[in-house]
This record gives sequence, structure tokens and C-alpha cells, in this order.
Amino acid sequence: MLTIAHLSDIHLGQEHRRDGGRRARRRAGQVMAYLNALPGPLDAVLVTGDLADHGLPGEYEQVAKVLASRHPVLTCPGNHDRRAPYREVLLGEVPGEGPINRLHQLPGADVLMLDSSIPGRDDGRLDEETLDWLDARLAGGRTDLPALVAFHHPPVELHIPTVDRVRQFGEAGLARVLRRHPRVAALLCGHSHTGAATTFAGLPVLVAPGVVSTVTLPCEGGRGISFDQPPMLAFHVLDGDRRLTTHYRAVPES
Repeated sequence: MLTIAHLSDIHLGQEHRRDGGRRARRRAGQVMAYLNALPGPLDAVLVTGDLADHGLPGEYEQVAKVLASRHPVLTCPGNHDRRAPYREVLLGEVPGEGPINRLHQLPGADVLMLDSSIPGRDDGRLDEETLDWLDARLAGGRTDLPALVAFHHPPVELHIPTVDRVRQFGEAGLARVLRRHPRVAALLCGHSHTGAATTFAGLPVLVAPGVVSTVTLPCEGGRGISFDQPPMLAFHVLDGDRRLTTHYRAVPES
């Protein structure tokens, strides 16, 4: 059995009422403190994008400190991230502008973290390089094990207009790859700042809530975004039958 904590959209560096980004750091730190204090182990902590708010090197230095954990931490970029400083500061690599895709082999499952960002834009797309990479990694290696595919932008509408305008487009290419690989158990994403569950290409799509803020549904009225609700995360449990169960948790601020 595999247990993963999934959070998204920590936006370190985001100022709220001219607070110098302290609120974003505090909320992300509270979530990580909660995870680090769990009495039981986690197989990984997934953070599906928008680690930094402006993609600055100093923000990624904060990210590295805040996400430090006794658990393995796996990340991918979002639309607020910038590939060159992300690579240099978080990965210790030579700066570059190509997509940042990584395969992580966890006990009992592969986790593929994909880059759905389009530099300079808020919407997302998995480019051909990324789709070819995904296809090859799913076809090779531990094909007897289940796989989880993670990225920032959801590839389907969530019926929140502000989110749906900047979701992942060109999703037909992703669907074609997924249909060739039945070992994929689910898709994990963020970007929407709201916990949600839907389907795509016959697979579950599980959206992590936002840490820095919560986007509200049209029926809830108001501004469409709440800074008052507590930060949230998801726990995904993958069992021996390749069935994924998700539990959502609010983390009160201390």
C-alpha cells in the first residue's frame, strides 16, 4: 500500500496586504509541520506546481527551506514558476528552458511528474517532448507496477469559469498516451486552488486544494477566492488492487 500527501499552489513570495510574503510562508510551513509531525510514514509528498509566486531565485531558496521534510518531496512546475531558476536552485542543474519532467520510483509504484507550464502564460499544455517522454517511461522500466501521473493544470473543466479559462489544453495528446498504458491508476494535479475529483480518459483526476488560498464555486458567491479558509491537502492511498482512495484535510494555522 502506498500513501502520498498531495499539496499544491504554495505561491511562496505572494504578498497579501503588503506582508512581504510572510502569510504564504506561514501557511506552507504549517502544512509541512503537520506532515513532518505525522506519527506514521509517508511514501512521498507531492507538490503540483506554483511553488514560487514570481519564479525568482530567492523564492526558490525559500521553497527549499519550507519543503524540507523527513519524507521524500516530489515537485513539478506551475504557471507561476520559471524553469531556469527552478532548475538551478531546486534541482542543482544548469539553468535551461526545456520542460522539467521527472520519474520517481517509489516502493510499489512509479510517479511521473510532468511540466504542463507554458512559459509566459497561465494556461497549460503538455508539449510533444513531454508526451514522448511520458510514453517512453510508461512503456519501459517497471511495467508490472501501477503509475501515477502528476502535473499542474487539470486537463478537464472543473466548472469554475476563472479556472477553466486557464486549464490544460491540447489534452487529446495526453489521452492518446494514457490509453496505451493501462498501468496508470490516476492523474494528480493542482492549479485550481480547490479540492476536486473528476475523470479524464477513463481515469480519476484528483485535484489538490490550494495552500495559499481557496477558489470558490459560482454558487458560493463572493469574490471567487477566499483567503480566510485554512490551507488544505489530500492524502492518496493506493492499495494492492490499484485502487486509489483520497482523503482531504484542512490544516489549521497555528
